[in-house]
Formats: sequence, structure tokens, C-alpha cells
Amino acid sequence: MKAAVITFPGSNCDRDLAVAFEAQGARVVRVWHKETELPAGLDVVGLPGGFSFGDYLRCGAIAARAPIAQAVAAFAGRGGHVLGICNGFQVLIEAGLLPGALMRNAGIKFVCRNIGLRVETAQSAFTAQWGAGADITLPVAHHDGNYTADADLVARLRGEDRVALRYRDNPNGSTDDIAAILSANRRVLGMMPHPERAISPAQGGTDGAALFRSLMDAFVPA
Repeated sequence: MKAAVITFPGSNCDRDLAVAFEAQGARVVRVWHKETELPAGLDVVGLPGGFSFGDYLRCGAIAARAPIAQAVAAFAGRGGHVLGICNGFQVLIEAGLLPGALMRNAGIKFVCRNIGLRVETAQSAFTAQWGAGADITLPVAHHDGNYTADADLVARLRGEDRVALRYRDNPNGSTDDIAAILSANRRVLGMMPHPERAISPAQGGTDGAALFRSLMDAFVPA
């Protein structure tokens, strides 16, 4: 598997994401936001957490208009797999690759702690190794992670099995306890929790490693 990790000014989880991919045997290419093309032969693109462009205007809004963002959108349009974590999720929404909005946390406070999650679907290259119904624990660290959607969108996400993760103890007021969603073709995943921060016992947990194993299994021939 060949993965690209995008770095924007203010990204602070790009190295962590690259390490998580590499830990499962992926070849990783780091890509700066001013590039206009992605490397050839990619299987997946990762948009990391952080505070791209200082979270000015709206979180992810400027990054979604960076030169590389058009190439990421084209990659997704061709059926490529894209993973957006925390700020990366915000970028995906601002770029129109995922629906809904990510608003200020309901408690108006930055939330940083391990949180319990329920895996809602195994029908994606990202979640297959977890399995539907699994209880996992991943860290969250965000100020604007309140996933907001109207009733029609929630019904569509539910009906199309596109809610990937739900919070067991909602830390930010997200609609329907949603922590992660999939695109209509199931190849773009946006999530607020940080799986790359839970891949080793040294980090306090290993539940995040399954996401990266799932991707590796999807792209490594039997």
C-alpha cells in the first residue's frame, strides 16, 4: 500500500499519521500543501489533525482551498480512498467531500481525553478489522468537533449505513452521537477521534491500529 500524508501550515499530527501507516508496512510519501499534484500510484491519502492555517475563518476552510486540495478532490472523484482525521475531517467537509458541518463543541471547551466509541459498520476499507458493534477507545482532542446535520441528512446517513463510529459518551454535542462518517461510495472517511494516537501500548492503547490494518488488507494482494 502506498499512502500520501498531506501537511498544511499548522498540521501537528502529520508525522503521527505517517508513522501509523508505516507501522503496518505502508510506503508513505509526505506532500506539502502547495503541491498541485499527488504522487503517482497512491492507494490512500491521509489528511492529519492539527490547526491548519491557525483555524482562521472556519476550521479547515483555508486548507480546503490550498493547491493540493483540488488534487485530493480529484483523487476522491476517481474512487481513491481518503482518510481525514480531526482537522482533516474539517477539511473534507469544507471541501465538499463529506456532508454536514463541524461546529464549536457544545460545552465551548477544548476536549482532550480518551473516549469510548461504537463501530457502526464494517462495510468499508477503514473499519473492516474492527467489525460492526465493536467497542473501542480512541483519543479525541478538538474544540470544533460538534458534528451537525439536519434530520434529512441524518436519515440518509443512517439509511445508507454511512455512520462509521458513534460516541458512547458524547463529548461535544454531535448530532446522533456521530463521530465518523463515510462518503456515498464508502471510500472517504472523516473522523474526529485520533486512531494514529492509539497504535502502540506506549501510547496507552492499540485500538486505532485496526484501521490501518484494514487499509493494508484492502490494498495488499492475497
